[in-house]
Amino acid sequence: MVGKGWAQGVALVMIFGFLVMGILAVRTYTASMPLPDKVVSESNQELFTGADITAGQELFQARGLMQYGSVLGHGAYLGPDYTAEYLRLATDNVADQWRAQGLADPHDMVVAEFRTNRYNADTKTVVFTEKQTRAFADIEKHYAEYFGEDSTKYGLLPHMITDPTEIRDLTAFFAWTAWASAAERPGHAYSYTNNWPAEPRVDNGPTGSVVVWSVLSLIVLLGGIGIMFTVYGRWSQNIGWHGAEMGRLSFKQPGEVPLTRSQRAAIWIFAVVALLFLGQTLLGGAVEHYRADLSAFYGIDLAKILPYNLARTWHLQLALFWTAAAFLAGGIFLVPFITRREPKGQSVLVYSLLGALALVVFGSMAFEALSIFGVIKPGSPLAQQWEFLDLPRVFQVLLIVGLFLWIFIIWRGMRAKLKTTSKMNLPWLFFFTGLAIPTFYAVSLLAGTETHFSVADFWRFWMVHLWVEDFLELFTTAMVAYMFVQLGVVREKVALLVIFLDIILYSAGGVIGTMHHLYFSGTPVEHMALGAFFSAAEVIPLTFLTVEAWAFLQLGARDEAGGDKNFPARWAVMFLVAVGFWNFLGAGIFGFLVNLPVVSYYEIGTALTANHAHAAMFGVYGMLAVALAMFAFRYVIPADKWPHKAARISFWGMNIGLAWMVFVTLLPLGVLQLFHSVNAGYFEARSLGYITKPGNAVLEWLRLPGDLILIIAGVLPFCWIAWTALRNFRAGSTVDELPDDVLYTETVAGSASAAKE
Repeated sequence: MVGKGWAQGVALVMIFGFLVMGILAVRTYTASMPLPDKVVSESNQELFTGADITAGQELFQARGLMQYGSVLGHGAYLGPDYTAEYLRLATDNVADQWRAQGLADPHDMVVAEFRTNRYNADTKTVVFTEKQTRAFADIEKHYAEYFGEDSTKYGLLPHMITDPTEIRDLTAFFAWTAWASAAERPGHAYSYTNNWPAEPRVDNGPTGSVVVWSVLSLIVLLGGIGIMFTVYGRWSQNIGWHGAEMGRLSFKQPGEVPLTRSQRAAIWIFAVVALLFLGQTLLGGAVEHYRADLSAFYGIDLAKILPYNLARTWHLQLALFWTAAAFLAGGIFLVPFITRREPKGQSVLVYSLLGALALVVFGSMAFEALSIFGVIKPGSPLAQQWEFLDLPRVFQVLLIVGLFLWIFIIWRGMRAKLKTTSKMNLPWLFFFTGLAIPTFYAVSLLAGTETHFSVADFWRFWMVHLWVEDFLELFTTAMVAYMFVQLGVVREKVALLVIFLDIILYSAGGVIGTMHHLYFSGTPVEHMALGAFFSAAEVIPLTFLTVEAWAFLQLGARDEAGGDKNFPARWAVMFLVAVGFWNFLGAGIFGFLVNLPVVSYYEIGTALTANHAHAAMFGVYGMLAVALAMFAFRYVIPADKWPHKAARISFWGMNIGLAWMVFVTLLPLGVLQLFHSVNAGYFEARSLGYITKPGNAVLEWLRLPGDLILIIAGVLPFCWIAWTALRNFRAGSTVDELPDDVLYTETVAGSASAAKE
């Protein structure tokens, strides 16, 4: 149905991207900041070992500290960045020791002590000077007091960590990352972390690579968008969403469309999605309140029951769970429309998948709480893990099993269709993009709790970036394309071209662009160079989608003379239009802003990162998930019971609430924090004192109306629609085979040259 050149283009992009990623993987293992076997003083006294560092890293994860503060810029944003904090505490301590010896200006001596690399690669030993050794002991006492505090004033549990051995291991982990952030990489005049964080006490500032690759990425962006518009202007009639060749359509109305048992079972998954969505936003409100008022939650000492790190863990995990679950349910709901028949027992497998998802979601949440409260031993398969992979390893494996069960359900439903069509056609593309979801999530197993930090970051962001921002988005593109084909508003050839084009555009920048997460993770400089260059190219397809967003509104619009009754998928399409807007703004503009190395150098781990994350995660994947749910709900709810007003309120409530969150709080707060980081220092900008200062607190409180709009006007009406669908999920006829004209009939034929499905 399309030329082989499209498949060859996809193959070339994928081969090139993953070949480069393979080379970068080797470099990550061989050239990242070294993990010593031991750290000793100049008098050869052992301070801590590599095993102690790993134990501290596991404790950092298990007690949810990565969902409170950060290390090397990665983690949460309420607490400090412990790398920057240790470096500041250590340099100030060493400077005070020099002053006590009568040196008026110890700056040069401090720089020499921390930038000199005393790592012996043969013995795998790092030597601390005597002053650094004393600083380590003093900082160990500081963290013993900090984490042993008998209060919740930091938003953490009282007496959170009191065991002396655990405090020592945790301090060793922080000390190791701080050492790598200042010690010069052999053969270079910058540290293992490319001179991050910005710290004048050790002469850490932006490197030449940080500046040069920022400029080059801007050139790539401008040139790429220019080329994109040139190509689009020349071939706009042949690419993108268009349905001008379609005839006049008569859409089947809800109640007229029979559904299969698996489609009705999928409604239960969508109902759970709505419940998880509500829980996630309520937890988001609690997380935000900690930033506005750390002392109490309207008079309640919330941190004793729901400390900040547990609230943020659940908030982040549920965001991934409910959106991914909606995509799974969307695929299941769409398959019978594609194949027109359903294998026997398919609904039983769907209900089994629902049970597996419930086990993973609620089981992982329970054990994350037990881990943070100290019941689970660090490093255990039941302990919390890295940010974004917080669910314990046992539940991570169970989730992968569940995802493969899902793709088996998809394959089982499409098996007969796949046998009779070319692998270049839409059914196979739908299946292949779906297969990538469990396959690429399974890669996250390579990031274990004990894995070297730089290596873990490499594989962790394969999941965060490649799984979420590339392959999950490609599968949803295939679903949306198939949805439009089934509705009759585009031909299958048009849908195929859109999918092939998206795969090429997304993957050309998106695969290698994963490395923009690893600028300062202790990896060699080529990760930053390639990450900056190719992540700039990621904005190009987002610009294309924005140009094409108007076409979404046109699809089916000419047949809407009878209002909403004529085109049942109206609100699903409206949410897809919102996806186009937030894709360009949240993922494109805000994402590119924080991806520039010179900006990321000062802003990583600040509110600008949160601004990009909220606008992109909810604005793109959240709206996509809601669009799929609206599509399914529309056909299961009888026409006379469809809550049209609730759908309209939900659409505007979600979009206004998100816009309020972004433009009233996160963006201005992020700009102020970036300004403070550049002028006063990164450590100062990340300090709790700066975050809770009165002016910033006002900005945090100003987010309250937006959160209320989002929850009350956006999420609750969506939950009501889900509840209405659940109450009516058996309404209408249930069949095992669907008619060919299941969703529409073409009353006036389109162009004779247009290929039908």
